Amino acid sequence: MGGRGKLLLSMLCLLAAAVQGEDPYLYYTWNVTYGTIAPLGVPQQGILINGQFPGPEINSTSNNNVVVNIFNNLDEPFLMTWHGIQHRKNSWQEGTPGTLCPIAPGTNYTYHFQVKDQIGSFFYYPSTGLQRAAGGFGGLRIFSRLLIPVPYADPEDEYWVIMGDWYTKSHTSLQKLLDSGRSIGRPNGVLINGKTAKGDGSDQPLYTMIPGKTYKYRLCNVGLKDALNFRIQGHSLKLVETEGSHVVQNVYDSLDVHVGQCFTVLVTADKDPKDYYMVASTRFTKYDLSAKAIIHYTNSAAPASPELPPSPVGWAWSLNQFRSFRWNLTASAARPNPQGSYHYGQINITRTIKFANSVSRGQGLRYAINGVSHVDPETPLKLAEYYGVADKVFKYNTISDEPPVDLSSITKAPNVINATFRDFIEIIFENDGKTVQSYNLDGYSFFAVAMEPGKWSPVKRKNYNLLDAVSRHTVQVFPKSWSAIMLTFDNAGMWNLRSEHAENRYLGQQLYISVLSPQRSLRDEYNLPDTQLLCGIVKDLPKPPPYSS
Repeated sequence: MGGRGKLLLSMLCLLAAAVQGEDPYLYYTWNVTYGTIAPLGVPQQGILINGQFPGPEINSTSNNNVVVNIFNNLDEPFLMTWHGIQHRKNSWQEGTPGTLCPIAPGTNYTYHFQVKDQIGSFFYYPSTGLQRAAGGFGGLRIFSRLLIPVPYADPEDEYWVIMGDWYTKSHTSLQKLLDSGRSIGRPNGVLINGKTAKGDGSDQPLYTMIPGKTYKYRLCNVGLKDALNFRIQGHSLKLVETEGSHVVQNVYDSLDVHVGQCFTVLVTADKDPKDYYMVASTRFTKYDLSAKAIIHYTNSAAPASPELPPSPVGWAWSLNQFRSFRWNLTASAARPNPQGSYHYGQINITRTIKFANSVSRGQGLRYAINGVSHVDPETPLKLAEYYGVADKVFKYNTISDEPPVDLSSITKAPNVINATFRDFIEIIFENDGKTVQSYNLDGYSFFAVAMEPGKWSPVKRKNYNLLDAVSRHTVQVFPKSWSAIMLTFDNAGMWNLRSEHAENRYLGQQLYISVLSPQRSLRDEYNLPDTQLLCGIVKDLPKPPPYSS
């Protein structure tokens, strides 16, 4: 559907909302199955949604209610998480093992969430085990409401670029490697929208552009471990949105997209009439893997050149690119008021938390944050908390706000910390390792205010961007470096902070942040849904009294 068609769709949704007096509903029914796929030429078991790999896109507009009925036809439990969706007051729908019981084989569960006050490019993926390594992921876009101006002209059309590294081993084989204390090792290739061009003349174009027209490309890295550099032969990329925020519209030859990150760019078809390759290639690795896909001009007179544009070298380039990203202070996002009307740099910090990642190979491979390697209990953390039996499932604040001096020893336990409702908190991620890290926080966007080599100390605050840092949900941390984020914990619920690297996350590099409303009020958090799946020790307990209005 082109830009004008999507505009018409948004108008119809708006009219429906006016008639119903409620934000529009979007309904999806998804059948999750196994299927044989061969994206790198090797037949393997994939996870399909309605027979598709990657899965179908979710097309929504700010404030829409999204209802997704998922039928699990796998032979294993399944959960879906909605990466970057904030689920205001509604961590019940987050779709991680800490908030929701898995959907058992042969059963279904209906997710119901609102994309409240959000716009931009996001994605969804399976959060159980290593199922993301088999597929089950897809794009989730949120358009601005018609009444809210967008700071660029309506594009001719828009296209998804769902990219990521890829393994030809099945997700169960990869999981067995990790369970046996070994790493999953290097991937076998990179995919763009579930495939890569062969370059032998047999490839069909992925997308077509009309000369002189401008197109929107939504880029997301859904991979398991590697940052990717994205570029298009001969074309520049005008960055317009990052993970739900309009940004200053700088122009780039290429973009580093770390695992879990999304960007939206504008590309104008103003080059010679021929075909061109888009390229996604691994960064910061000893190996060089890439995927490519063809963009076809409608008046093309020649095939794409086999000479691909080179990838940048080293991570200093990537660090400088991060520093060039700026929040567009005058643009409105999901609300009428400009983004810059929120002066985050003038809010007093009430708490500083420093997270340091570590790895241990003493008794099998484990990853940790502040010395604790997270383990998912049988009873989801949020359910245990809601039913008043948290003390039987986990302990709060097993870690402190400062990492231990000695990070060589690791404790395996559910890792849950408390955050006081509406506190403005500074979080420092320290990475003393040799590989780039990537962290995502569910339920929120945060201001990525600084990123530097070396160790963090309070004096480093003088280098913070306290004016126009981008509000986003995923941030990278370079080797022997730190990154700083700031946010107000104003969304009550149980929220997952995790490494976006699948091996690290699966083996413990994650935690949950419990944000409790002291009022137990519906103003701050929704009640347990009547349809919520129950498991573990709460399965047969009487339902607690609901929150009051």
